[in-house]
Amino acid sequence: MWLYEKKLEYPVKIKNPNPALAKFIISQVGGPDGEFGAATRYLQQRYSMPYAQVKGILTDIGTEELAHIEMVSAIIHQLTRCLTPEQIKRSGFDTYFVDHGTGVYPQAAAGVPFSTSVLQVTGDTYADLYEDLAAEQKARKTYDNILRLADDPDVRDPIKFLREREIVHFQRFGETKRTRWRSTNGAADEKA
Repeated sequence: MWLYEKKLEYPVKIKNPNPALAKFIISQVGGPDGEFGAATRYLQQRYSMPYAQVKGILTDIGTEELAHIEMVSAIIHQLTRCLTPEQIKRSGFDTYFVDHGTGVYPQAAAGVPFSTSVLQVTGDTYADLYEDLAAEQKARKTYDNILRLADDPDVRDPIKFLREREIVHFQRFGETKRTRWRSTNGAADEKA
């Protein structure tokens, strides 16, 4: 179990609704490089890792990704609260609204629902950890793209925090390369 403090990892306080902005930020919940996929991937990969230190890093980062789902969902909720029908239509949020109202449904910005097909868990230490390094860079890139499109400082601030955490996660996964990995036959591999 975790100690869960009933507050966001970083505050989200958006004053102005903007459903058009929510339409692409949703990708960081359920898109191919989003937080849903990262949390699930890391928490499943940890079972086949041969070292407690690497399992611990995957657990730490996987649970933090759950906190990121909360943050991104709070951003989307605050961007879509109290909308008028005119705001929904004018922003292009109407197609999402018809199916989900203002609920936070895990999907990509293009409307493709979250699918576990974006996850990779091979049971191979090298393959999984290199996948994780790449995943963190892809998530950082997505946050970079969001920052290029978002001009509201109330939105940009938590997005910048999330982007920084992707860099930290990349560095933490990089630390695992200094851990002696074992191959499936139990022999110690050289340091990567």
